[in-house]
Amino acid sequence: MTFLKESKGSLTIGFCLLLLSSCGAQNDTADRQTPASSWIIKNAVVYDGLGNEPVNADIRIENGIIAGIGRFDTQPNDNIWQADGLALAPGFIDPHSHHDTKLMQFPAPKSALAQGITTIVSGLDGGASTFGDRFISIAHNFSVFQKSPAAINLAYFAPHDTYREIVMGDDFKRAATPNELKQMEAMLRRDLEAGALGLSTGLEYEPSLYSKTEEIIELAKVTAQYGGKYSSHIRSEDIKVTEAIDEVLIIAREANIPANISHIKLAMYALHGNAALVIEKLSNARDEGLDITADVYPYDGWKAPMAILMPSRNYADRVVAEFGLNSIASPSSITITDYDGEPSYIGKTLAALAAEKNIDPVDLMMQLLQRAKKGNLKERVIGRNISEEDIQTFMKWSFTAITTDGGINDSHPRGQGAFSRVLAHYVREKNVLSLSDAIRKMTSLTANNLGIANRGIIKKGFAADLVLFNPDTIQDHATFENSLEYSTGIDAVWVNGELVWNKGAITNARPGQIIRRK
Repeated sequence: MTFLKESKGSLTIGFCLLLLSSCGAQNDTADRQTPASSWIIKNAVVYDGLGNEPVNADIRIENGIIAGIGRFDTQPNDNIWQADGLALAPGFIDPHSHHDTKLMQFPAPKSALAQGITTIVSGLDGGASTFGDRFISIAHNFSVFQKSPAAINLAYFAPHDTYREIVMGDDFKRAATPNELKQMEAMLRRDLEAGALGLSTGLEYEPSLYSKTEEIIELAKVTAQYGGKYSSHIRSEDIKVTEAIDEVLIIAREANIPANISHIKLAMYALHGNAALVIEKLSNARDEGLDITADVYPYDGWKAPMAILMPSRNYADRVVAEFGLNSIASPSSITITDYDGEPSYIGKTLAALAAEKNIDPVDLMMQLLQRAKKGNLKERVIGRNISEEDIQTFMKWSFTAITTDGGINDSHPRGQGAFSRVLAHYVREKNVLSLSDAIRKMTSLTANNLGIANRGIIKKGFAADLVLFNPDTIQDHATFENSLEYSTGIDAVWVNGELVWNKGAITNARPGQIIRRK
């Protein structure tokens, strides 16, 4: 297979002294401070989110907005937080999240807050629900959120896969007709007008697996009319990854739209070590004038339906099944996380389950997939077949943001640990990124990639989404063996100027807002 640098711009902002200018423990809330219109966070090491070197300063917050950066005398009604030299950064923005599914059940999710996340973006991989229920519209999702706000902010992409499912029903294994495409365009316009950030696709999954590139181009053109973005779980992350990346570039070019590659990876053994070639391709596209970006999570394993190991979806084709388990992900690297009706399968590798049943792993995979298809059963696996070298190469690209691709109390550790793992493992331990640049990839870069205004930077007039943490002790604890361990090292989190995380405990504040396209 043939595969197929760009230096970070350093924006300088003067930090001159400015004059005023559950899984279980979800209910262990800390006492909330008396609501006040102002906070002063004193003596913090302030990282602006743009990648600049930090400065020692106080931050004044008034009515949910950063009112000043400097040194401030306290006023009678001020809430005071002594930072004592800890790092203060803009709140982390998760550009590819599935936390919304349980958000009404856990409105102050420790999964997110313990790693400093203040904004989640959903509707990715082309799919959306209404907090676990049937999807109606993004406006409806926003109305549900407004009636029961969460502790964190929420944004959405418009979900192509969901549109296709609604319009085409069970008859989706074909190209959409012109009339069906018009129906999808109408849904897309409705959701963009409600404030969706753009269009998302999950082209590796049914039903969008059967869509033509031309269908996505037409929908992307509609999205571009509204100033939206395009975010893609590409059509293949293994066998046909080159063609899949080329498809994103074609869509970006033909629709004249900024495009993001979700959770970028090379999930196939023969592709390991080729991330630099992918980055070269993407950088050349940027040189051409295309606005191409990516996001990445810091783990060597993905979570998805086992069906993706057989891209043809012909579960009786043993040759394809053998290739999948020999070349894409080995049976010992695949762990079952969901299989309806078979709780005893959960947590076992495909190799272990095959040995237990005294059956060849290839035959077992085919049987499991055939049974799931026939019974419409939910099945999910974690496959650990991504190289560490490629993770680091993708992470270092100047236009790659950090993401979780995770959910609340997720069976994959990324839902509980992605952001803190980057800060602990890839900054403190391995020096893959500087702390300033890692924070940039969690804040301002993400906001820019998504088209989110007034967040992601510590700057006067911006929303007071802030995270205070100790760079020397912040640590992820979730593992593939025990994913439900929350991160530590986050001292405090503010969302829209209200304290939502206080030294390891959630507060009663629910100040989360809906984030719409700027």
